[in-house]
Amino acid sequence: LVKGKPVRLRVEYFQAEQDASVRLGISMENPKSNPELAEALATARDADAVVLTLGITPNLEGEEMNVNAAGFKGGDRTAIELPKPQRELMAAIKKLGKPTVLVLTGGSALAFDPSGANAILDQWYSGGRGGDAVAAALFGDFSPAGRLPVTFYRSTKDLPPFESYAMAGRTYRYFGGKPLYPFGHGLSYTRFRYGKPSVRPLGIVPGNTWQVSVPVSNVGGRDGEEVVQIYARPAKAQPGDARRTLVGFARVAIAKGTTEDVRFTLLKDRLRVWDPSRKAYVVRPGDYVLEVGASSADIRGRAKLTVGAG
Repeated sequence: LVKGKPVRLRVEYFQAEQDASVRLGISMENPKSNPELAEALATARDADAVVLTLGITPNLEGEEMNVNAAGFKGGDRTAIELPKPQRELMAAIKKLGKPTVLVLTGGSALAFDPSGANAILDQWYSGGRGGDAVAAALFGDFSPAGRLPVTFYRSTKDLPPFESYAMAGRTYRYFGGKPLYPFGHGLSYTRFRYGKPSVRPLGIVPGNTWQVSVPVSNVGGRDGEEVVQIYARPAKAQPGDARRTLVGFARVAIAKGTTEDVRFTLLKDRLRVWDPSRKAYVVRPGDYVLEVGASSADIRGRAKLTVGAG
C-alpha cells in the first residue's frame, strides 16, 4: 500500500458457523510504529488518570471455534496470559506513572502483571449496560462486593498440561502454589472485621445438621456488603483430599459501624467425598476444620466439627 493511493479491494465471505461477523484489518510492516498504540499512549499521557480496558472476547474463547491465534486453539485457550500486544500496551502505560484502573473483560481467568494498575475491576462479559455498571463502580456510586468464582493463576506454567484432566494442581481445592488472585477474592470500598466462629447442632437427628455463626463488623467508612465464606477440610487429611472445599457462603449488607451475626446451616452431605473403591460419595467420620473468611486464601477464623459414624 502506498500513502495517498487508493486501492480497490474485493472481499468474498461465507459464514459457516456462529453469528455472522466480518472485519477488514491491516497488519503493520513495522509493529513498533503502530499508530494505534501511539495514539493510546498520547491520550494517556495527557490524562490525569487512565482507565485501561484489556482482556478477551467471545470471538476468541468458546467451543469448537475456528480460532488459532497465539494462545488459542479452536476456541480453547492454550495460554492464560493476556495477549502480547495488550501486555506491551500495559507496560507502556505503566511507564507513564499515571494512576491507572485496569478493567478486564473475558469469561475465564487471566494472567497479567498487576503492578501496572492501582485498581483492577473484572467486568467479565457484562452485556449492553456493562459500561454504565463499570462507571458506577469506579465513581463510587455503590460499593462492589463481587467475588472471583475461579482462581487467577500467575502463569500458564502454574497449571498442569492442557491435555490432562487430573485435578492435581488445579483450582483452589488442589493448587498448592500462590495464585495471582485466589478463588473467592474481592474488595470493596469499606473494611470488615471477623469475630470468632461457633458451631452448634441443629435438628432432631444429631450429627446431620449444624448452625455455623460468625460476627462480622463493618469497620470502614461507608455501608457495604461482605461475602462471608465457609470452607471445610478433614483435620487429618488423606492422600488425594482437597486442601479445602467451599461448603457455604452468604452476601450480607452491613452498615458502617455495625455488626451482623452471619449464620449458615451446614448439612452433613456438604462434607461428602468420592470413594473410588465404593464408587460412591461418602461422608467420612471424624474431625473436620471449618474455616471462615473473605476468600479461600483469607481465612479469618476456624472452628471444629465432629462427624460420627453412620
